[in-house]
Amino acid sequence: MRSLFIILAVLVVFSGCVKKNKVPTAQNDANPSMHEVKVEEVIQTSQYTYLKVSENGAENWIAVTRIEAAAGETYYYDKAMEMTNFKSKELNRTFDFIYFVQDISKQPIAAAEMPAMGMQSPQNHTGKVPEGKKEGISVAPATGSISIADLYKNRSDYAGKKIKMKGQVVKINEQVMGKNWIHIQDGTGETGDFDLTVTTLDGMKMDDIVTFEGTISLNKDFSHGYVYEVIMEDATLVK
Repeated sequence: MRSLFIILAVLVVFSGCVKKNKVPTAQNDANPSMHEVKVEEVIQTSQYTYLKVSENGAENWIAVTRIEAAAGETYYYDKAMEMTNFKSKELNRTFDFIYFVQDISKQPIAAAEMPAMGMQSPQNHTGKVPEGKKEGISVAPATGSISIADLYKNRSDYAGKKIKMKGQVVKINEQVMGKNWIHIQDGTGETGDFDLTVTTLDGMKMDDIVTFEGTISLNKDFSHGYVYEVIMEDATLVK
């Protein structure tokens, strides 16, 4: 019996150590999914800011689209995608666990404020850029391609088909789940149907005018609440 008690005690201690590699359960009545973290270390790359943060005694790495951050600062977020064994080519470093955070703030995020901040609940996340439609974009379709407005309007006709799309790059997330995630707009579409997410292995720069050829998927669920109404997958740049 004494030996069994010792084994159980060791398991409890080990379990407590493992939890330090996971995001703790948030404790916030206004927004139960919100996390309050303190920055312990900052690593900057060309596209991302990697933050080693502590929350309720647990330490984790999170990654956000590049921001200015410093050790000692406090941030809040409520939506993240967990990645295991993620390798950053730019850092030449592999993270055992890292959380890619979509939106981060220096102010607490109340659930009621989320729509006004351009944020969506994970269940309704569609992959569109929160900043909205970019002004001044007008890109004519390439030969054999269609507009983004036409794609959304007739999405069922293109599901599972490989098509061409032309647009201007408005957002880039590099090397997430082994792919680059690109947002393009062409100036068409309204009420949210103006932005197309594209996954590709090809590289490009912000504001580039590009033509992609890839397969259209509808209601694609990448888990963690990231569901895309319309997405072009495994696309390649058309020269």
